[in-house]
Amino acid sequence: MSSALSPDSWCFDLAWIPQNAYLVGGAVRDALLKRESEYLDLDFVLLDAVNIARKMASHYKAGFVLLDRSRQIARVVFKQATVDFAQQQGKTLEEDLYRRDFTVNAIAYNPYTQEIIDPLHGHEDLQNRVMRMVSKANLQDDPLRLLRAYRQAAQLGFAIAPETQATIRSLSLLLSNIAPERVRVELNYLLNSPSGTPWLKTAWEDGLIDNWLSHTTQKSYETIALVDSAALSFPQLPLSQALSDTVKTTWLGIAKIASLVSNNPEIAEIELQQLTYSRAEIRAVTTALKLLPQLPAKVDNLSLKEQYLLFRQAGVVFPVLVVLAVAKGAQINTLIPLVNRYLTPNDPVAHLVLLVNGKDLMQALKIAPSPIVGELLNEIAIAQIEGKISTPTQAIELAANLLNAFS
Repeated sequence: MSSALSPDSWCFDLAWIPQNAYLVGGAVRDALLKRESEYLDLDFVLLDAVNIARKMASHYKAGFVLLDRSRQIARVVFKQATVDFAQQQGKTLEEDLYRRDFTVNAIAYNPYTQEIIDPLHGHEDLQNRVMRMVSKANLQDDPLRLLRAYRQAAQLGFAIAPETQATIRSLSLLLSNIAPERVRVELNYLLNSPSGTPWLKTAWEDGLIDNWLSHTTQKSYETIALVDSAALSFPQLPLSQALSDTVKTTWLGIAKIASLVSNNPEIAEIELQQLTYSRAEIRAVTTALKLLPQLPAKVDNLSLKEQYLLFRQAGVVFPVLVVLAVAKGAQINTLIPLVNRYLTPNDPVAHLVLLVNGKDLMQALKIAPSPIVGELLNEIAIAQIEGKISTPTQAIELAANLLNAFS
C-alpha cells in the first residue's frame, strides 16, 4: 500500500480517528494505483464528523473550515495535509459508498484493520483504468460530476466507460445549473495540463462546454492542441507556473482560455466574468487577445522601438503571446530572439530600467502630474534603447526639448 494509507505518514495520531471511521475517495484510489504525493489529501467518513474535526484542529492548532453545515462536512488544514471529515450518508458505510460518483472513488479503507471495502468493484475498474458511474441518479444529484469524469480521466489516464459517457451526454444540460465557480475549477484542471486537452475537446463534443464558453468551435480545440505543442518548443518559458500563490491558473491555461473565448476582448471579458475568473486572469487573457493581432507576419523584423512597446504592453503575459502566435502560424525561429530577450533579466529592451522616473521629470521640469509625464517617459525609453541617450542628464534634456515642442 502507498504511504497515504499508513497512519505513520499522517500529521496527526491515529487515535484521533474513531474506530468506525473509514478513509475514502481519492486517497484510497491513488494508493491502490501507487500514485504518491508529498501533500496528503485525506477524506474520512464517520459519525460526529464536525465535532471531531473541530477538536483535532484545536489540539494541533491547525486550520478549521466548516465546508457544509447541512451535510456536516468539515476540513482540518495542516501545513502538509488537508483532512476532510464527512458525516456518513445512510445507515451503513455501504449506503454511503453507493451515493458516490464513480466506482473508483467508492472504495473505503479501515486504517485500524487495513481492510478494503469495495462493494462496487471499484478496484476492478482501477485495474482496467476506466471511469464508471455508480448510478445515473448520483450524477443527477450533483451535475458537476458530469465534468469531473473528464477531469479525473485526464488526471489518471483513464477511459470513460461507454455507458457512463452516454449517460453524461444525456444529462449534459444539467451542468448549466451548477454554480459557475465550481465549473471553473474543473475547467482549470483540464486547461492547466496538456493531458487535459483531448478530454476538454471530448467534453465539448458531449455538450458540457457550450453553455459556459459559447464561442468555442472545432477550430478552438485544434488551437489549444497547437498551444500544447508550442509550449514544448519553449520549455524555458514559465508556462507551467501559476499566475500567483492565490491564482492557480497557469500561463499555459491562460493561453488555452484565450483560444476558447471570443476574439473580441470585451466579449471575452464578459464570458470570463460569468465563469467568475479573477481580474488577474481576465486581464491576462484580454491582453493576449489585444496584442496577438498586432504581431506582424515577420516578427523578426520588428524594430527596437516596436520590440520595446511589445514587451511593455505584454509584460508577464509575453509567454502566452508566444505560444498563441505559434499556434496561429508564426514561425518558431522568428520568435526565438524575442524569447531570448525576455529570458535575459538585464536585457535593455525587454526589461528596460529607465534613466529617470516620473518624479525626477516633474521636479527637474517643474511640471504637475499629467499624461504628458507618461508620454515623456515613453520617448525617453525609446531614445534609451536606441542608444541616443545614456545618462539621466541627457534624459532630462531630451524631456525638456520635447516639452517645449509640445507647448
